[in-house]
Amino acid sequence: MPTALPACPHLPAARPGLDWRTLHVHREDVRGAEFYRDCLEYAQALWQRRLAARALLCLDRAMGADLDGTEPVLRDWPVPYAAMAWLIAHTPPDIFVGNPRVHFQHYADRMNEPRREQRRWRAWACWALTRAVRPDLAGDPKHRVQEPTRDEIAAQLQAHGLPGEAELWRGVLTAV
Repeated sequence: MPTALPACPHLPAARPGLDWRTLHVHREDVRGAEFYRDCLEYAQALWQRRLAARALLCLDRAMGADLDGTEPVLRDWPVPYAAMAWLIAHTPPDIFVGNPRVHFQHYADRMNEPRREQRRWRAWACWALTRAVRPDLAGDPKHRVQEPTRDEIAAQLQAHGLPGEAELWRGVLTAV
């Protein structure tokens, strides 16, 4: 059995035994702070089980949670830009992560409701982080889309994100 990966320092520790049911319990309720926390914790569990691509998708789900910025969980676990960058940067070459750059490019361009603009610009923010962390990953040349600049991403996060989110993202981007 392969050894577990070291924990991501930007995610909460995972309770033992987490599986798909952790998020499934939220299928009919508002996907707020509890859903957000569960997504972060489950992403950590998936990561440590060497399921890097699924961990990134779980962080996508966390970024789609319905939060207004006042939730106490955000003090300890802000929007997971740092976790996303860390996981992409630390995925061992023998573990499948896909191409996060292409994933975020497609995800941002095909976003739908709820909170379409907020979620769209978070996807572009993750796309920019991926480009910084893994410049070796190519975009999808067949997918014709206008790629935004970092300044455009920051401006849209300022307009559609949580209070301080644009600054949080810029700080992570600067640190990578």
